[in-house]
Amino acid sequence: MTNVYNLFSSGAKQGTSFIQDGQGNTRYSYDQFDALTSQYANLLRSSGVKAGDRVMVQVEKSPESLLFYFACLRFGCIYLPLNTAYKVDELVYFVNDAEPTLILCDPKSEALFRKLSNANIYTLDNEGNINADLDDQAFDTADRLSDDVAVIIYTSGTTGRPKGAMISHGNIESNSKVLSASWGWQCNDVMLHALPIYHVHGLFVGSHLPVMNGSPIIFLNRFDAAAIVELLPTSTVYMGVPTNYTRLLAQPELGRESCKNMRLFISGSAPLLTHTFNDFNERAGHTIIERYGMSETGMNTSNPLNGNRKGGTVGPPLAGIICRIVDDEGIPVAKNDTGHLELKGPNVFSGYWRMPEKTAAEFSPDGFFKTGDLASEDEDGYISIVGRNKDLIISGGLNVYPKEIETLLDNFDGVAESAVIGLPDPDFGEAVSAIIVTDGTKNLQPADITAYVKEKVANFKATKHVFFVDELPRNAMGKVQKNKLREMFT
Repeated sequence: MTNVYNLFSSGAKQGTSFIQDGQGNTRYSYDQFDALTSQYANLLRSSGVKAGDRVMVQVEKSPESLLFYFACLRFGCIYLPLNTAYKVDELVYFVNDAEPTLILCDPKSEALFRKLSNANIYTLDNEGNINADLDDQAFDTADRLSDDVAVIIYTSGTTGRPKGAMISHGNIESNSKVLSASWGWQCNDVMLHALPIYHVHGLFVGSHLPVMNGSPIIFLNRFDAAAIVELLPTSTVYMGVPTNYTRLLAQPELGRESCKNMRLFISGSAPLLTHTFNDFNERAGHTIIERYGMSETGMNTSNPLNGNRKGGTVGPPLAGIICRIVDDEGIPVAKNDTGHLELKGPNVFSGYWRMPEKTAAEFSPDGFFKTGDLASEDEDGYISIVGRNKDLIISGGLNVYPKEIETLLDNFDGVAESAVIGLPDPDFGEAVSAIIVTDGTKNLQPADITAYVKEKVANFKATKHVFFVDELPRNAMGKVQKNKLREMFT
């Protein structure tokens, strides 16, 4: 019998300071970790929650909300985090789909959730105050099987209704151990945490690794570029999304001196632009490790801790994970050719909650998970993510991969960033269309963009429409929402 909580509890016993504030003061010690997770687990038990029940959480980030997550693992229920930005219609769907036994929400949302569900409802405010009496009795960690579901993460649902990815205790344990070894995690590392904890990046990667090693976490409730730069001298590891890094680069105080204590900068959740990768290396004296993961799998690949970290790639597969790139018929493609990325390993989820047909469709006959990402692999085994299957543009019957054009545009003088989408076209089927954010240094016109692209690639890949915007729409994890762009410009 196994419960991944035991991995974290063992690590906690080796550490001293658990949660620190921005001034380096210990808010919670690792000595308190066992007692506090016991209190929350006892609350779950007294509220009628049973092993395997869903516990839905939509609260602001706080040390207490993180402890509540670990308590759910310890208890053996299924933890189900929700983005704090979700509104009524979305919450109706999640409540009906998951049928939670208990809901932990912000006090402002209590009345709404009481209308939506008959579950036991508790509130946790921004200061970590819960509206319940907590029992100080010890709690015996529940026995769970490796395949038992520990967490359900709902995917964004940009191509349909959101799907609940069922992540098991074994998935979490295997991925945590592999990442800890791959990135050389040490007990004396200090994690600078400014990510949300309703997503695998902040909840799994950013929290599991320090806890399983008994490392301190400087726990910020949100990303603030100036605060991050100020805290770098007392940290050793920082994880962020690409947008975070561009905002850090805008801080004049960022430099080699402020980063001299840092061991690792890690980026994920969205593609890191090559010029951001290079600019950060020049300014900070650190080469960012870019990795690739998904809600359904945790982390799959990573540029190496020791070895060449290639900009524009997400590195080779992590230990124990098999990646393959295949064509539409499932046949492996040649090196540097683009195809569909598929995965197999102990990190891969068991399926989507209450969606057996969707689950079956997302796995190949030989058990590989179809990621939906288009990718290529170079001679050294480094993988590059080219885009999503749904973002592939078919113009005049020919495939255009948006990432290729975006890379060109992002290197054009005067362009800060770009997104390339396909828009309906009566002649070509889809027209290659560029949405551009300028850096303000040039008076760029659509004709400038199209002429530049035509110089670099075949005509069928050239932009037929060019739009300029102040910023690209992104989700909470920094991914450009191309579905919104298609709605805006169709």
